[in-house]
Amino acid sequence: MDKWVISQDGSLPLYQEIMLLTEEKIKAGELGPGTRLPSERKLAEALDVNRSTVIRAMEELTAQGVLIRKKGSGTYVNPDKWGLQTKPLINWGTSLTNGNIKRKSAYEKAADERREQRLDKVLDLSRGVLPADLLPELKAPQLSWKELVQQEKEQTPRNTGIYFLRESVQSYLKKTYQMAVPLEEIMITSGTQNALFLISQGLLKPGDAVGIEAPSYFYSLRLFQAAGLRIIPIRVDTEGMTVQGLKEASVNHPLKMIILNPIFQNPTGLVMSPKRKAEILDYCLLKRIPIVEDDAYGGLTFDASVDNSPLKKMDRQQQVIYLGTLSKLAGHHLRIGWMIGPPTILKELADIRLQTDSELSFLPQFMADHFLRTEMDEHQNKITTELQKRARSMETWLRVEFGDAIDFQPAKGGFHLYCRFPDKTKEEVDAILMALLEKNIIVSEGQKFGDQTNGFRLSFMNFRDEFVVCT
Repeated sequence: MDKWVISQDGSLPLYQEIMLLTEEKIKAGELGPGTRLPSERKLAEALDVNRSTVIRAMEELTAQGVLIRKKGSGTYVNPDKWGLQTKPLINWGTSLTNGNIKRKSAYEKAADERREQRLDKVLDLSRGVLPADLLPELKAPQLSWKELVQQEKEQTPRNTGIYFLRESVQSYLKKTYQMAVPLEEIMITSGTQNALFLISQGLLKPGDAVGIEAPSYFYSLRLFQAAGLRIIPIRVDTEGMTVQGLKEASVNHPLKMIILNPIFQNPTGLVMSPKRKAEILDYCLLKRIPIVEDDAYGGLTFDASVDNSPLKKMDRQQQVIYLGTLSKLAGHHLRIGWMIGPPTILKELADIRLQTDSELSFLPQFMADHFLRTEMDEHQNKITTELQKRARSMETWLRVEFGDAIDFQPAKGGFHLYCRFPDKTKEEVDAILMALLEKNIIVSEGQKFGDQTNGFRLSFMNFRDEFVVCT
């Protein structure tokens, strides 16, 4: 058994010393995910404490989600972070769970090495970021600095964003989704993660349970752990989050909110049907569960027959806070997004931002407004056409490479394709991903999104036909 030693200097109760020691061993990698701990009797002997003290420490760590206890089998390190309640990082406390969450898998480490060794010869399909050749020109208006300062004075920035930009967002939503939104319900953010941070700080508190799709991009975001929130998995089918999964989650956990991505969901690319959206809205209204909708990809639809209408468009009871962003269309250098919701809620969140991050800068808002007014239509059409072309090319390559052994649904829009090998074991799938890595092709493992079924994500906006032909 590894060495287990506590100080016993009286500064902390013994059971807390054992908790800290266990956490440090997980953080240091001595106890990996899924590792079985020594028995309580052996730990008590090694630490020279009463067995009841060890039992209390293990029970506390189990309650926090750091450990799981299996009757008749023993105590194990939690293999994932579903349902995990972490210590909020704002307290600056050492949380071994957070250290464990950011630990990279063997595949991720190997992928990092591959990027460093052959950066110019790597096909990185793991990055959900637009490549340089798909970025817009972002033409700036011909204004002197003096004229720009005058524009800033005239537009009078508000906590919720400058008037002209909110007006442009209003027009974009109307044109793209035929969704009418009052100006007072629009708040400008610096992107989706900024919006989620404000929501976690203003509308939730440490220990609150938040339901998300399983798998989900939200699973990988550390801001939920930073706020001390518990993320609860909700099953998906071919139409996204299931109502039955939502019911089960709300029965087992007092859900304070659900966060979902109904159109071209990340990572699966699934699209929620109008019927499912209505059912989700009805159930959440019944249970008084607020909804946060992330619509990062809805404007990138390949087929006009696909219903890309946001959940928010069906909202008649102010149940939904809707998040949109420009970064998926214009690149991460234009970090501007928007939040649509009840004005009273937006004012509260804007006040929190003012206290923590001051006001949004005028220049990025000014550039975003100009882009939406002058370049957005042409660029959105161009990028959608090119994304569809790359998606079909990648799907053809996958069929040639793996035949019927691989399972995926052809992309209907967005950025991502999700794949599985249903008849292969985890070890066999790991070997396939490593073999692709040897060919300098990098993907995103499903476990990054909380998936335990050996799935993996490929971001087709980075796909290049000539690369796979050469390899």
